[in-house]
Amino acid sequence: MAKVLKYAVGLDIAKDKFDACLVLIDETQKATIKSSKSSIANSLKGFQELLSWARKYLSKDIPSIFCMEATGIYYEQLAWFLYQQSYSVSVLVPQKAKYYIRSLGIKSKDDKTDAKGLAIMAAQQSLKEWKPVSNQIYELRQLTRFYQQLQDTRTQLRNQLQTLVCGRMENDTVADGLKDLIAVTEEQIKEIAAAIERLLKEDPALWEKVENINSIKGLGLISIATVIAETDGFALFENQAQLVCYCGYDVIRNQSGKRIGRSKISKMGNYRIRRILFMPAFSVVKYKIGYFAELYERVYNRTMIKMKAYVAVQRKLLILIYTLWKKNESFKYEMYPEMGTRLLSFR
Repeated sequence: MAKVLKYAVGLDIAKDKFDACLVLIDETQKATIKSSKSSIANSLKGFQELLSWARKYLSKDIPSIFCMEATGIYYEQLAWFLYQQSYSVSVLVPQKAKYYIRSLGIKSKDDKTDAKGLAIMAAQQSLKEWKPVSNQIYELRQLTRFYQQLQDTRTQLRNQLQTLVCGRMENDTVADGLKDLIAVTEEQIKEIAAAIERLLKEDPALWEKVENINSIKGLGLISIATVIAETDGFALFENQAQLVCYCGYDVIRNQSGKRIGRSKISKMGNYRIRRILFMPAFSVVKYKIGYFAELYERVYNRTMIKMKAYVAVQRKLLILIYTLWKKNESFKYEMYPEMGTRLLSFR
């Protein structure tokens, strides 16, 4: 009988429940499914039920790992629970797991099948172990998301007020109420922005990284904070390609033989990052900030589609933020009369 080298538990997590599959891999590199469990409650009671089931098969003498995808926030409580129980946990960006499961020849798409694919992947590969983000990053995410919600609320209230003013009759009571709500919301937006800045400054090392990234003209503090918060400080990413896929900027090409269809970004990722990078991309193009303005012109001249050009700039900004974060370096600009503001190098 072949010696068992490793146990792996794949977990496909949804808001209210998750599915689990336990796989072992032996010295012949054969992955064998030992057991599966469906519809476990995504709650503390469900987590304890998961461990009771898994411990029937796991051995203290054989390495084991629990593997899951970073699906929104639904995975966080289970990952933290397993981490506290001293189990190895791996959290994957969804695209990485998706393409690996496809490579196994698994064509079906359901919770049970995804759990199986994650288990096999964790058994066959040496995955990076997950570590919980700091309380500071978690708090930063709450603040930046609330900031975006307040902006949405202000926009809705302004639209309601505009509709009222342009309508056949304007009720003064309703108009005054909307104006008061807008004023309160704007005050809250200022307070949350100040709270975000205070939180970033609490950690000198984090603030240094933020200031380095802020050396890119056109990027604001809120934009930088949102990208950092939504990526957990880039902890889940090993390279730029994974980050680009996570944010939905990966390009899907539509080509076969002589037929060339329309290419587009997948948008299968974190929409908050794509949203927050739109205005910075618009700013660096509007004010002709070096390489970004040139990139916009190049893409626009090729496609004659403004949005494609702006998306290309957003993608480049994201990669630049990631690079500066990893290298802990700032950017420097040099002026050339014949070229405008040209992006040259890292400091």
